[in-house]
Amino acid sequence: MYKKIEELKTQTKLNALGKEKMFKTNLADFDAADPRIRLFSLIQLKPSEEVEYHMHLGESETFFFLSGKGIYNDNGNNVDITSGMVTLTPSGQGHAVKNTGDGMLVFIALIVVE
Repeated sequence: MYKKIEELKTQTKLNALGKEKMFKTNLADFDAADPRIRLFSLIQLKPSEEVEYHMHLGESETFFFLSGKGIYNDNGNNVDITSGMVTLTPSGQGHAVKNTGDGMLVFIALIVVE
């Protein structure tokens, strides 16, 4: 099975002011997708926008950063991120990410249910 990225579903997420915050393209947009994969998406986060701090219970989330720069909050520990970095948030832990650059912060997000 294969699809071109143009064939995949992309959602526009809005911030609290109703303005575009990010674009989320579902990379697991197949009928035969594995039910253990709750999310497998290409995320494009606009400058100064963020994915707010949240916890994961019964699942883990991994980010792989493709381009841009930002700050990653790993359970209260802030880390500068750039392309090529990978993060892991296991079940029972929390994280957030903010775009601190002038362009899009682009990353792949994968949530796997335990």
